[in-house]
Amino acid sequence: MSFKNSGLQIDRLSKHYGVNTVFSNVSLTMAPGEFVAIMGESGVGKSTLLNCMAGLDHWDSGSVHLDGVDVGALGGDARAKLRREKIGFVFQAFHVLPHLDVAQNVALPLLLLGTPNPARVQTMLDSVGLGGLGGRLPQQLSGGQLQRVAIARALIHHPSLLLADEPTGNLDPSTAAIVMDALVAQTRLHGASLVLVTHSAAATERADRVLRLDREGLVTASATAKVRPPQGEAPNRP
Repeated sequence: MSFKNSGLQIDRLSKHYGVNTVFSNVSLTMAPGEFVAIMGESGVGKSTLLNCMAGLDHWDSGSVHLDGVDVGALGGDARAKLRREKIGFVFQAFHVLPHLDVAQNVALPLLLLGTPNPARVQTMLDSVGLGGLGGRLPQQLSGGQLQRVAIARALIHHPSLLLADEPTGNLDPSTAAIVMDALVAQTRLHGASLVLVTHSAAATERADRVLRLDREGLVTASATAKVRPPQGEAPNRP
């Protein structure tokens, strides 16, 4: 199965745990290269919504399409294949493997796809400011460096969708700014659509749209901006 790059579309998505509604009637359409930030109080289902976008969690009604593929209609193996090929993840807790060095951690998605590419790994490490640290183990890095490892790993296979769940939540403000610089620059460069879940207003400043997931589960726009083209592409002119 091949996947064309046409963006993310969520239509009236609802999720319940028993009689409790996590969110309901969530709709979102994203173009390739767009950056959407999602904010909301703790417990309203932001992380669960990301899991549904990735096909990691089931929902009760509605649909998720990624690059023209109905994620809900896929079986387990096909969903896993779509995630390997088309989705990157960045988490608050980094989730790097402690027994692998930095370069090996970043190379993992390519190895899972059967397309090892040491040159691409080195280029990616250079691009996030870790060019001389490929041989170090994770325990030898700072929190900001570890998060940049996670960003490099998430983008190494050139996914069409990047899901970031509180990626600066464990970082001090200055380090968080450096990490956001790397995250936004690399997603723009590679043309990935970025969904960022965060409590940080500073982390949303460069988003094309800022949405809020409220307790009723509705996503409402709080700010809008034109979609910025990936680096190297000219913006569309009227």
